[in-house]
Amino acid sequence: MITVASLAPWLGGALVMGGVAVAASRRRELLIRWCAWAVGVPLVTGAFWLGRPGAAALAVAAGVVAVLEFGGLMRLGRADRAVLATAVTGVVLATWLAPGQVLRVLAIGALAVAAVPLLSGDADRGVHRLGAGLLGLAWLSVLAALVPLGASALALFIAVSVADIAAYFAGRRLGGPRLSPLSPAKRWSGTLAGAAAGLGVLAVLSALSWPTAVAVAVGGPAGDLLESMIKRGAQVKDAGHWLPGSGGLLDRIDSLLVALAVLLLLR
Repeated sequence: MITVASLAPWLGGALVMGGVAVAASRRRELLIRWCAWAVGVPLVTGAFWLGRPGAAALAVAAGVVAVLEFGGLMRLGRADRAVLATAVTGVVLATWLAPGQVLRVLAIGALAVAAVPLLSGDADRGVHRLGAGLLGLAWLSVLAALVPLGASALALFIAVSVADIAAYFAGRRLGGPRLSPLSPAKRWSGTLAGAAAGLGVLAVLSALSWPTAVAVAVGGPAGDLLESMIKRGAQVKDAGHWLPGSGGLLDRIDSLLVALAVLLLLR
């Protein structure tokens, strides 16, 4: 059985090895990114160590930040963002405190999100606000899966992160056909190499099963493309600029979100 305690040494070792590699490269942007990971990884691990309450707190915090970034990309107003953040928070709390009521809370959240443009009588952008709000609710509410999955979600995050890194470097080195016009820099060669690396990580962490394999190999790249589509529509490069060396939170968890959704469906 996977536990946070069994994953902690691997996370610590990866941070140390990454720090040595970054120091050897002497590249400032990599150092900034590693420092962000050195702060973030212990915080995330500590949250999971606290069990369901910690995972719920982490999911709520990530959900609110992600809603703010998503709202900026979709040019949603304050009311839309506030209601969407409340709806996502409600789904997370229901998953923790009342699992049998999750679908009901999700339906109430969808109605609340739809009510904002309807009650404001926005004939010009109402359809856009409605569609964006429901997309955000469906996409970001998946963070609630952190609560029941626990250490399995942490293992999935590690595998997806390694797969992303491997796909980036392998794609640049190997070249070949593009994965999608939505992200011209991504190649099929990189995607396959990333999937292999991700599956290898799952095997090392004793988390490899056919649902987790599909989540990493298919859900991860799909999540990356989904955010690329949204960012291209917004004509921006990053979802945010507050995370040192990494843009915004959505830029870091886009692959994880769809991977979590795939894992939930297959489990």
